[in-house]
Amino acid sequence: MSAPSAKRVPHVHRRPTGDSIDDFQWLADRDDPDTIGYLNAENDHADRWLAPHAALVDSLYTEIKSRIQETDQSVPAFKDGWWYVTRTEEGREYPIHCRGRERAVDNRLVDEHVLLDENVEATGHDYFSLGAFDISPDSRRLAWSRDTDGGEHFSMRIRDLRDGNDLEDRIEDTSWAGTAWSSDSSHLFYVTYDEQERPCTVWRHRLGDPQSADVQVFHDPDERFYVGIDLCRSGKWIIIDSHSVTSSESWLIPADDPTVAPVCVVSRREDVEYHVDHWGDRFVVLTNLEAVDFRVMTATETEPARWEPLIEHEAGRRITRVDCFATHLVVHEWHRAQPRLRVIRRDGSILEIVISDAPHDCDLDSNPEWTTTSLRFSTESMVTPATLLEQDLLTGERAVLKRAPTPNLDLSRYETVRAWATSSDGTEVPYDVVRLRSANDDGSAPCLVYAYGSYEASMAPWFSVATLGLVDRGFTWVLAHPRGGGEMGRRWYLDGKLLNKTNTFADVNAVARDVVAKGWASPHRLAVRGGSAGGLMVGACLNLAPELWTAAVAEVPFVDVVSTMSDPSLPLTITEWEEWGDPRSEPFASYMLSYSPYDNLAARAYPAILATAGLNDPRVAYHEPAKWIARIRQVRTNDAPLLLRTEMGAGHGGPSGRYDRWREEATISAFLSIVLGVPAKQPSANDASTNH
Repeated sequence: MSAPSAKRVPHVHRRPTGDSIDDFQWLADRDDPDTIGYLNAENDHADRWLAPHAALVDSLYTEIKSRIQETDQSVPAFKDGWWYVTRTEEGREYPIHCRGRERAVDNRLVDEHVLLDENVEATGHDYFSLGAFDISPDSRRLAWSRDTDGGEHFSMRIRDLRDGNDLEDRIEDTSWAGTAWSSDSSHLFYVTYDEQERPCTVWRHRLGDPQSADVQVFHDPDERFYVGIDLCRSGKWIIIDSHSVTSSESWLIPADDPTVAPVCVVSRREDVEYHVDHWGDRFVVLTNLEAVDFRVMTATETEPARWEPLIEHEAGRRITRVDCFATHLVVHEWHRAQPRLRVIRRDGSILEIVISDAPHDCDLDSNPEWTTTSLRFSTESMVTPATLLEQDLLTGERAVLKRAPTPNLDLSRYETVRAWATSSDGTEVPYDVVRLRSANDDGSAPCLVYAYGSYEASMAPWFSVATLGLVDRGFTWVLAHPRGGGEMGRRWYLDGKLLNKTNTFADVNAVARDVVAKGWASPHRLAVRGGSAGGLMVGACLNLAPELWTAAVAEVPFVDVVSTMSDPSLPLTITEWEEWGDPRSEPFASYMLSYSPYDNLAARAYPAILATAGLNDPRVAYHEPAKWIARIRQVRTNDAPLLLRTEMGAGHGGPSGRYDRWREEATISAFLSIVLGVPAKQPSANDASTNH
């Protein structure tokens, strides 16, 4: 099968390490017809390669659908006299948001009112993403916004919930960085971008006014900083948060006096982060000041800059978030790659929310009521579907409110374990595994390793019927927790960023080798998958150890690191220098060049690769994966499958509808099954007697 061959137009990159010739930089010009022609040719090539396997894709897609209850509803959440739910209907791509005054025993709303049907709003658009969904304090209006091309520029509307019609107010080009209502529901605050797609300016809109009359409330000119806004759960304060990768600053506006100027809590300092919430008569501050893994402080409303300790720092126990309620705080922590929740009552007593010693996720669910005396939280693992629980904070009793239905799936067939690999420098790296209980340790299984490893993002295990579909076909599925993530504390993150970034890639390769050493996978059937910064991990791992991997899936991969981070005119570049470094000078120039996937391609064999891109992606430009695939074709010495699929009407998150996403997962699973030599036909996924 003839693959596309991108034309070569030499472009010179001037760098501290010396000039570099880039034959495919022309792909960055999306207005060039040749660029669109090349992307379409790659899409056609991928379609042709997949065409003989259409039955397998269809089978996997049908299997995914059969294991999900397509018509479903959330457990109602109560706020200000209304029960709120989100539900889905079979055959429809998007959720429907509703409320009612009464709920029945089976959790259905007796008097359901549809607030927003995303399917209706998505009509006529190939892509739809709901941004803001913010009910006013008087419960009469809904501020909502939509993105219809994946570019993350949202169009805001305000809906009168009494008749379901949108008001004449139109607020265009808003960001994803939050909204906040004033106490009397007369003003709405929102955030807009600058030319580099940085959320940086807060505006105040008075209902009934044109957008041209909106008042600028706050602007941060420092190009390293992102700005966000929120109304605290108590409803008393509007909080503006401006943060870079390494420092932050908060500003306060009384929600009942929305026209006053915001007041800064504490002026920003290099390498000091803090985040503010309101707790009745005082503020709660989460900060890394003299606490690498963060501690919790309090301050009075009259002296918000004077902090007193509430929860002291404990090394290795990273506090990531604090949620405030009238009678208690909920503290979110990560310790040894496990999430934890702790409840701190007003009297200082502590309630530990204990879930499991096995790898799992745990997070708060919808708890909108400030005065609640119960706590809703959700948990899931790779073998346990999302489960909603409610804990009575007065009696300690816990109830299961809902467990996501999983039709046609016998969960007893699977097992999940935590294991540790030794990286190249001796560091122990945690990873989580899911496989069939009946699996053998004979080193024959295909294996997929998934990882991210950047921005201190902690990747908790999640439940996925698509993942279990691979496991049914004999796969060992692995979630690695390399340095650069936050699973093991702030130091774990620091040891995988800037001039320590290559630790991330060494850790993932070490995990793959450890899985093989334990007999859980074949050394000839290893695949790696990651997206965005995780796509950088994929590309770097392939360059460091191309012999280790048989296949790779790189979703919207950040692979042209040096070129992108050298251009401050590009979206996100300046804000990202504190994460990756500035390659316009040493020592970052040489170090980043040493691992940048695009810059380290060489004449050697490469594994089978499926890469994805979004033409409207504002985070990782489409041309990065396009250039990467084009250059691999130019230099490689073998002919393994090399596919690039570009969403021509979407952005960073890929297709927006759930059925489209399921089909994309089915396509990825089919690709992996084909290139790793997994037979197309499998025994029944629920035949527990079958030993794969």
